[in-house]
Amino acid sequence: MARQLRMIGTTSDDGKCPTVYEDTGTGDIVIQGYTVTDPEELAQLSHVLDGESAVVVPRELLTRYAPKE
Repeated sequence: MARQLRMIGTTSDDGKCPTVYEDTGTGDIVIQGYTVTDPEELAQLSHVLDGESAVVVPRELLTRYAPKE
């Protein structure tokens, strides 16, 4: 079954990424951002599993919309 996502917020002025979403069923957080593709940057990541990827998330997006609890 597909996730049901609720947009929490964005720092984009024109409706493009980055954006934070919440899965309304599980409470999981989904981040929309630009995919990291630079081989040197990817080589710095650890334990990336099949099906995982890295996205760039501006600090402002997380500090503005991260849970405060």
